[in-house]
Amino acid sequence: MTTVTTHQAEDDARNESILIYVNGKLVPKSEATVSVYDSGFMLGDGVWEGLRLYNGTWAFLDAHLDRLFEAAKAVDLNIGHDRNGVKNALFETQTANDMTTDAHARLMITRGTKIRPFQHPSLSRSGPTFVIIMEHSRPKIPRPIRLATVPHLRGLPMTQDPKLNSHSKLNCILACIAAEKAGADEALMLDVHGFVNTTNACNFFIVRKGEVWTSTGDYCMNGITRQKVIDLCRANGIPVFERNFSLVDTYGADESFLTGTFGAQTPVCHIDGRQIGDGRMGPVTERLRSLYKDMIMEECA
Repeated sequence: MTTVTTHQAEDDARNESILIYVNGKLVPKSEATVSVYDSGFMLGDGVWEGLRLYNGTWAFLDAHLDRLFEAAKAVDLNIGHDRNGVKNALFETQTANDMTTDAHARLMITRGTKIRPFQHPSLSRSGPTFVIIMEHSRPKIPRPIRLATVPHLRGLPMTQDPKLNSHSKLNCILACIAAEKAGADEALMLDVHGFVNTTNACNFFIVRKGEVWTSTGDYCMNGITRQKVIDLCRANGIPVFERNFSLVDTYGADESFLTGTFGAQTPVCHIDGRQIGDGRMGPVTERLRSLYKDMIMEECA
């Protein structure tokens, strides 16, 4: 069976002629480059944020900017712009690419160009590198996702806090590779206590007897879509629990789905070779998808 990813999108020829924002300039895709001395290229020293455009509005923009600036503060990185400056760069890139809906933006800020190829942050002296890649992007995930549990953990905050949207994603990439080697699409990652946590790219939910379960949130990305799903459950009488649960609980689930800015709610059909429910999108997932679409319509009217 062909591998599917949670960020699979329709091909769109317009993406070959997009303009990319690089340090205040809009340049063609073929000319959008950074230095080999850039901190992000050299060491993964940077933070990023992904946003989606619906009906001319960037969904939950303030929440995304909150997360971006909190991450930058945590790693002592000066973005070089205030919130309005980041918004203006986003809107400028959107206008230049004539995008109105079904677009995805990736904002990336690194510590900038180093004077020597070594780790210490003081070697980055020219200010941050700020890039926005904006593409026409309509999700096209042809079937539910297959997951495989991997030995790679989303770990303790004193190593690399999993709440950071950092450029240092090697742990998650290794997890994804391990899952693909096992014949799955993406990785299901446990926390340091062995409880089910998250996938390498998305937050993870199960449904058992009408109840929606997700991890405690202690060891996963503080997902904006994750929180919106929790909020929707609470507002619509769907029991929801942020709790520890095991693979035994997971294998016996009636439904499972992933959340993320790109795919919103993506159903899961198999975990470690075990079919979840009937292997298709379940009724609770379908209802949450509908409620989320309504929320987007209201947010991005």
